[in-house]
Amino acid sequence: MPVKSIERTPSAHRFPLLIKHLLQNVFSYTPDNEIVYRDQVRINYYTLVERIQSLGRVLESLGVKQGDTVAVMDWDSHRYLECYFAVPMYGAVLHTVNVRLSPEQLIYTINHAEDKVILVHSDFLPLLEAVKDKFETVEKIVLLADGAETRPDTALSLEGEYEGLLASATGDYQFPEFEEETMATLFYTTGTTGLPKGVYFSHRQLVLHTYALVNTLCSFRSAVNVDTGDIYMPLTPMFHVHAWGMPYMFTMLGSKQVYPGRYDPEMILKLLVGERVTFSHCVPTILHMLVNSQVINELDLTNWKVVIGGAALPRGLCRSALGHGINVISAYGLSETCPLLTGALLKPHMLEWNLEDQIPYRCRTGLPVPGVSMRVVDSLGNSLPHDGQSTGEVVFRAPWLTQGYFKDPEKSEELWRDGWLHTGDVGFVDEQGYLQITDRMKDVIKTGGEWISSLLLEDIISQHEAVSEAAVIGVPDEKWGERPMACVVLAQGYEDQVSEEELRNFFHKFVEDGAIAKYAVPDYVRIMDSIPKTSVGKMNKKELRKTFSE
Repeated sequence: MPVKSIERTPSAHRFPLLIKHLLQNVFSYTPDNEIVYRDQVRINYYTLVERIQSLGRVLESLGVKQGDTVAVMDWDSHRYLECYFAVPMYGAVLHTVNVRLSPEQLIYTINHAEDKVILVHSDFLPLLEAVKDKFETVEKIVLLADGAETRPDTALSLEGEYEGLLASATGDYQFPEFEEETMATLFYTTGTTGLPKGVYFSHRQLVLHTYALVNTLCSFRSAVNVDTGDIYMPLTPMFHVHAWGMPYMFTMLGSKQVYPGRYDPEMILKLLVGERVTFSHCVPTILHMLVNSQVINELDLTNWKVVIGGAALPRGLCRSALGHGINVISAYGLSETCPLLTGALLKPHMLEWNLEDQIPYRCRTGLPVPGVSMRVVDSLGNSLPHDGQSTGEVVFRAPWLTQGYFKDPEKSEELWRDGWLHTGDVGFVDEQGYLQITDRMKDVIKTGGEWISSLLLEDIISQHEAVSEAAVIGVPDEKWGERPMACVVLAQGYEDQVSEEELRNFFHKFVEDGAIAKYAVPDYVRIMDSIPKTSVGKMNKKELRKTFSE
C-alpha cells in the first residue's frame, strides 16, 4: 500500500528550521539574564539581540552576500556568540577558524573555505600577517579588540573595529527567510594525515541538534540535568564544533552565560566562583588542569556540573573530580556529528548507588540520545550483539550528522559508506545498552594477532595514586608487530617517589582480576614531564608514536 502524504493548505506557513528561530522566545522568561565576558562586559538578552541585529547591518555594509563565508578568529566571547547567530541568520556561512593550526594549515582552510571577511582578535593578527600574501578570496578584515585598543600596529588593512562598527549600525534589522537546508557553519578537522577536512552543517541540522541537547540534558532524570536557572560557561574552544552546540541551547533557554576568553586558569576559577557557574563542558585535559590547580581545595565546587567529551574520561580523573564535589559525566560525538551522539546518563536505579559504584557508568561512552540510531558492526558490516564483549566499528545515523566533507566527494562517500556514518571508533555495547568506545581504529594496539585497547590501559593506570596523566600507544616490536607503551606524568608530590617498574607492576593486579590479559601489560612505562596535546587539548598520540617509533 502506498504511503499517504499530507495535504498542504495553500495559505499554511511552511515553517523552516532556521537558527533565528532559536531566538524567538528569549524575551519570554528570563530576558534580564546576563551574558558575561571575563571581567569586562555584561549585557542582557535585550542587548544581545540588539547587537545581533546590528551585526547583520555591519555584514551588509561590508558587502557580504548570501552564501559568502565569514570567518571568525576569537577567544570564547560574547562576540563569538553574536557571530554564531548573526552570520548564518544573514544567509552567510560562519567559518569558525581553529587558531591553533600551523600557518600552512591556517591559510589552506581560509582559502578552501573561500573566506570573504575575517573577524579577528588582536591577539591573532600575527597569524594572519604571516599568511596575508597567500589570501585568495579575503577582501576585508575586521578587528576584535578588548578594551581601548582599536588601532593596533599591523601590516593588515582593517575595515574597522567591531564595537565601533556595531555602534554605527543603528536601527532594526530583519534577517531573511530561506531554505532550512542552507549551509550555516563550516569548520575544519585535522586528522593524522593529509590536509584538514571541512565539516559543514545546515540550519536544520543545528536546530535539530539544539533540540536533541535539550531533550537529553533537560528531560531525563539523571546525574546531570540543566534548566534555565543554570549558569553556563564553556571550557571548549568556540571554534571546535560550535562549542559542542551548547551556546545555541543555553541561548534558546535564556540562561546566564559566562565566556572566559583566553583560557587562563586563574581567570577561569575566578569566573567559576564569582559568577556561580553551574554547568561547563571540556576535554579531560582541561578538567585535569583545574583539579590539579593549587587553589582547588579552597573552592566550593559542589554545584558545578561538567560534561567531558573529546576523549575518554579516565576513572582516576572522574574519581578525583567527584572528590572535589564536581558532578562529572562523559558524552561522545565527533566533529562530523555536530557532535552529540551518546551521553553517560545514569538510569534511575543507578542514582541510588554510591559514587564509587556510579563511576564506571559515568565514564561510559553512554546511551544513544533521542534521534540517534547506533550499530556496532564487523568488517563485513554485520551488526554485532549487545553483549558487552563483541567489539567492532561504531556507526550512526541521526538527522543532524554532516552530509559530507566540504568540496571532497570522495572522502564524503567513504564517511557515509553503506548509508551509515563511520566513526573510525571501535567499541561494544553492554547488556544495559551503554556504548563503550575501546579505541580509535588507528590507536588500537595490534600485538601478535590480538587487539589491545589503549583506552582501557589508560583507564587502569589513571587509577594509580601517583599518576596525573597517561597516554598509551603501540610501539614497533620485531616479534609481535606492536607492544603497548604507557607514557605517564606523575602527580604533584610523587616526583622521585615512584619508579617506572612499579607503575608497570600496577597492571598485574588487573590481570589477576581478569580485567586484562597478561599480554596486554605494557612492556614499557615512560615517566615524562608532560604529554603533547593537539590543537583542541586531546592527547597527541601521533606525536608520541613519532617520538617513540624506534
